[in-house]
Amino acid sequence: MPRVLVSDKLSPTAVQIFRDRGVDVDYLPDLGKDKEKLAEVIGQYDGLAIRSATKVTEKLINAATNLKVIGRAGIGVDNVDIPAASRKGIIVMNTPFGNSITTAEHAVAMIFALARQIPEANASTHAGKWEKNRFMGVEITGKTLGIIGCGNIGSIVATRGVGLKMHVIAFDPFLSDKRAEELGVDKVELDELFARADFITLHTPLTDKTRNIIDAAAIAKMKNGVRIINCARGGLVVEADLIAALKSGKVAGVGIDVFEVEPAEQNALFGMENVVATPHLGASTAEAQENVALQVAEQMADYLIKGAVSNAINMPSITAEEAPRLKPFVKLAEVLGAFVGQVTEDPITEVEILFDGSTATMNTRALISATLAGLIRPQVSDVNMVSAPIMVKERGIIVAEVKRDKSGVFDGYIKLTVKTEHKTRSIAGTCFSDGKPRFIQIKGINLDAEVGQHMLYTTNADAPGIIGLLGTVCGENGVNIANFQLGRNRPGGDAIALLYLDAPFPENVLEQVKAHKSIDSAKRLHFDVNAM
Repeated sequence: MPRVLVSDKLSPTAVQIFRDRGVDVDYLPDLGKDKEKLAEVIGQYDGLAIRSATKVTEKLINAATNLKVIGRAGIGVDNVDIPAASRKGIIVMNTPFGNSITTAEHAVAMIFALARQIPEANASTHAGKWEKNRFMGVEITGKTLGIIGCGNIGSIVATRGVGLKMHVIAFDPFLSDKRAEELGVDKVELDELFARADFITLHTPLTDKTRNIIDAAAIAKMKNGVRIINCARGGLVVEADLIAALKSGKVAGVGIDVFEVEPAEQNALFGMENVVATPHLGASTAEAQENVALQVAEQMADYLIKGAVSNAINMPSITAEEAPRLKPFVKLAEVLGAFVGQVTEDPITEVEILFDGSTATMNTRALISATLAGLIRPQVSDVNMVSAPIMVKERGIIVAEVKRDKSGVFDGYIKLTVKTEHKTRSIAGTCFSDGKPRFIQIKGINLDAEVGQHMLYTTNADAPGIIGLLGTVCGENGVNIANFQLGRNRPGGDAIALLYLDAPFPENVLEQVKAHKSIDSAKRLHFDVNAM
C-alpha cells in the first residue's frame, strides 16, 4: 500500500479520499514547518501532499528516497524545487482551476469596495464620526471595466462585469474574436484599454512580458480617476509608480491583494487613502480550499494506485508502455510550439497540427497537449500539458489535428501551422536516432537545424551580405555566435537565418538588427535544452 504524508493543513475529506482509494496516509499538518524533522521522515513516503507552508527544497528532495509524487493543493508551486524533483523523477502536480471562481469574486469585491469606499466608510462609522458627505462614491453601472488577461479567472470576471451592466473590454493576446463575442466583451489592444477603462483589473500570470505591465508610462495613458485592481500576481504593477499616481490623484483608488514582496508586513501603500489591501486572499474561501484539497487527493491517489497522471507540472500524461518511444516527440512538440509562440505577437485564431508517418500512430493527444503548452507558455508561464488545451479552448482558438501516412523522406514528423488575423506561420520537425528534436522546415523553407538554448531567428529577402551584417552587429556588441543555419526557398526569394548564441541576445542589439533595412524581422528564442 503506498504511503502519503500530508504535511500542511488539508480538509479531513481529502484525507479520507486517500484512505478510500487504498492509500495509507499520515496527516501531520504542522510537520511542514519543521524542516529538519520533515527531512528525517520523508524517506518513508511515496507521496507528499502540501499547501504553501511546506518548502520542498533540493535538500528535502534528496532525502526523499522513495518519493514518487508531490501534490500541491493550489496553483502556485513556488515552494517546490521543480528542477530538483524532475531530476529525481518525482512528479509535481497542482490543482490549477480549483480556486478560479473564488479569485474572480475577490476581484469583483474589490471593484465594489473601491467604487463606494466601503473600508474607509466602515472604519469612520465604527469610530462614531458619521461622515456621510465625505464618502461620495461612483456607480459601476455603465462604467468601462478593462480586464488584462482573459483566461480562466479573467473570463469569470468578464461575465460578472457584463451581469453588472458594465462595458467590458479585454486585452489578451490569445483571446479570439469568437470567444470575446461569447463572453460579451470587446477585444482591444492594451493602450486602448488604458485609455477607455474606468476600472482596470489584472488576471495574467507574471512573465517577462507582463512584469511591470502597469508602470508610470502605462498610468499616464489612463483616464484621470481610474481605479486599479490586482488580485493576480505581485510584480505586475510597479508599486512606486502606483503610489505616485495615487498622491497626484491620477489614480482614484487601488484594490491590491498581491505585492512585490510577500509577506507584505510593511509597504508604502499601507495607510494611504483609497487603497484597499488584503493579504493574498484571492483563493481564501472555504469552498476553494475544499476544492483544491479534494482534487489533489484524487490526483495523487489515481497516480499511486492506477498510474494515471493529471495536472503534472513536469511530466506529460503518458502511459509507462509508450513513454520510451513517445518522450522525444513530446519534447519536439513542445519545441515547435515554443518556437511559434515566441515569434507570434498577434492573437492566434487557429492551430493545425499535422502528424506524418510514424507520429500519426503515436499518442497524438499527448503530443497535441505538448504543442499547445509550448505555444502559450511565453504568455502563460505556469501552463502544463493538462491545462494547455483548456486554456486554448477558453481563448476560443480552434485546434485541428491531421494524420497522414508517410509522405516524405522522414519516417515521421510533426508540422505546426498557426493562423492569426494577418498571417500564417508554419514549422516542422522530427527526432533523429539520438532522440533530440530538429527543425526540418520553417516558413516552407527546408533545412536541418538543431535546437539551441539561446538563438536568434531572422527573416529577409535572399541577398548577399546578410550573414556579414549579422556577424558585424554581433561582433561590435560582443555577442559570440557559436553556430548558424541558413535556408531559402529559391535564389532571391525568402530566406531565414538561425544563429546559435552562448547567452541570451541583448535587447539593444536586437533593436539594431531590426532597424536594418535588409532584415524583415528578428526574434530572440530560448529553449530548455537541458531537459532534452
